[in-house]
Amino acid sequence: MLEIGDYTRHQVTGLIGQVVGYGHEVVQGVYVTTLKVREISNGSQDRSRFLEDVYSEWVRVEIEEVPTTLSSESGKSEVALQA
Repeated sequence: MLEIGDYTRHQVTGLIGQVVGYGHEVVQGVYVTTLKVREISNGSQDRSRFLEDVYSEWVRVEIEEVPTTLSSESGKSEVALQA
């Protein structure tokens, strides 16, 4: 189970973030658990983007280095992921 503070990747969009909370959503009359995730790699220290989707859409990732800014000179991401 993903816990608050874990890093995760959305299986459909590929967006990466840190779990900050849990929620729920009603789908066809059934409550399903959602994850609330603060996106990383957006390059802005002043703003955060928060994402929420059903728990089953997220997978845990190990991040070796969390980027603080994105380099405009490099096309490569500064985040190393291990699934």
